[in-house]
Amino acid sequence: MDRNTALLWSWLNVLTKRRYDAIREVYGDLESSTKHVSEEFLRGLGCKEETARETLMRMEAFDAEMYEKDLAKRSLTFLTIEDSDYPSRLHELPDPPIFLYARGDLAILEQPLIALVGTREISAYGRRVVQEFTPAFVSAGMVTVSGLAAGIDAEVAVQTIKSGGRTVAVLGHGLGMIFPQSNTALAKEIVEEGGLLLTEFALDISPGKFTFPARNRIIAGLGLGTVVLEAGEGSGAIITADLALEYGRDVFAVPGQIFDPHYAGCHGLITKGHAKLVTTPQEVLEEIGVVTSTREVVSSYTPTTPDEEAVFAALTTMPQQVDDVVERTGLDAPRVGVALTMMEIAGAAKNVGGGMWVKG
Repeated sequence: MDRNTALLWSWLNVLTKRRYDAIREVYGDLESSTKHVSEEFLRGLGCKEETARETLMRMEAFDAEMYEKDLAKRSLTFLTIEDSDYPSRLHELPDPPIFLYARGDLAILEQPLIALVGTREISAYGRRVVQEFTPAFVSAGMVTVSGLAAGIDAEVAVQTIKSGGRTVAVLGHGLGMIFPQSNTALAKEIVEEGGLLLTEFALDISPGKFTFPARNRIIAGLGLGTVVLEAGEGSGAIITADLALEYGRDVFAVPGQIFDPHYAGCHGLITKGHAKLVTTPQEVLEEIGVVTSTREVVSSYTPTTPDEEAVFAALTTMPQQVDDVVERTGLDAPRVGVALTMMEIAGAAKNVGGGMWVKG
């Protein structure tokens, strides 16, 4: 996709997957459609009259050169759904974002991810749940995903970093701002500690009633599973859980006291059979098939060859075929096999059956 065209359509903020497909079906690609954009064109895509007018005004005001400079100044990466490094897990969704903006390490989106969500009105019990669950996921080699909202989201990010892990914060607005503003320093720390800020929205898009549900589908789509740590009725976390269920992902909910309104949403998910009740992070890890490693054994291991170093970096706690390790390392199969054998002897790699390997 032509970059200027992609930036323009991202800036217009009207392109869903359904509309993207409709445009390509008629015009072949977005570039060819740009000269046809009009109020009639936009109404044909399903835009309301007011939205169509606002879109045309944004189109008139768009300056590709200035926008590129702004992205560079903020150290942002811009991706389209047609790019080879677009996150593979989002490709699986029925409604993936067409555009993504990122600050930080995009590579962690291909690591095992777990979505941890909950209420903005975090309770002392909810905070304790986060502090119990998050370090265990980090120890298992997982990357946490949340929304950087106040409450549970922010606590997930804080506990992930404290535990030496990395986290992905998916935002319901453009990266021209951080909302809430009180999380600005935390957002910076997430990136500095090897994590990622991610959004589908253009730089100037403010948070609104439609942007957060849109963000929630990305959180649900990225995670191997979604854990609702604390949520009342009608919480955005429940929307995320419902989306995860729709996408075929595992959903888990932590219970609270039956009289506690902070956990009414969790209890509702469990009662309806939409989530599995969990009281420990190990239950989640077992259900999604992550093999928990003993950190003491792995941390004492030092690769003895460049091949072992490459293979060790490629392995995670998610089982992988040797072919997957070959692809990720760029080494040939015999060299990977030798490295895995030596690492297995050292306790740094484990064959879990079926030709699948994990960190020891």
